Amino acid sequence: MLNGFLPVGAAISALLHPHAEVVIHDVRHDRIVAIWNAFSKRRVSDPSLLGNGEELTTDRDVYGPYEKANWNGERLKSVTAALRNDAGERIGILCINLDVARFDAAIALLLSLVTAPGPRPEPLFRHDFRETINLTVAEFLTLRNIATSAMSKADRVELVAYLAGKGLFEARGAAVHAAAALGVSRATIYSWLKTARGAGQLRERHAAAR
Repeated sequence: MLNGFLPVGAAISALLHPHAEVVIHDVRHDRIVAIWNAFSKRRVSDPSLLGNGEELTTDRDVYGPYEKANWNGERLKSVTAALRNDAGERIGILCINLDVARFDAAIALLLSLVTAPGPRPEPLFRHDFRETINLTVAEFLTLRNIATSAMSKADRVELVAYLAGKGLFEARGAAVHAAAALGVSRATIYSWLKTARGAGQLRERHAAAR
């Protein structure tokens, strides 16, 4: 009676190959009746080891996603679905075990590439106002939890006030660099500075900087 579910298991396995093992269990006989991409080293006719508890026939239809471990200790992300006959009786279970160990390794590799292993060498950047402006812009965006592309005019005025409050426009060429970073003209930067002064934002930033 589980034969009708075999194409479903085969299709899921084909889509996720080679990263997912797909298993169909016969809950009536506690046996594996089909398995694709068997990296757990189980085979057809192996015991399912599900037991014969009442929950196997009356419990909910979907479990997970939940975490498991493969025979070698590597992490699996799994989901289980009940298979029922026309009368609504549970006759089998479909399990999909996604091998996320490869993704864990990829994430670790990406983190190693984008994470600086040590502190920034301050003597190299102490007099580089451009780098200081870049870091201060990043600091502002983090504090406001906003991306540059999503900033409104009010946000940009506040950012300019934030930079000025830290004295970053005192260096020659700083306004030009800030204008390039925000994609506006130097005149716009000065206009926003004037707006910030008029709104009292700049005085607040100076006080915060001290």
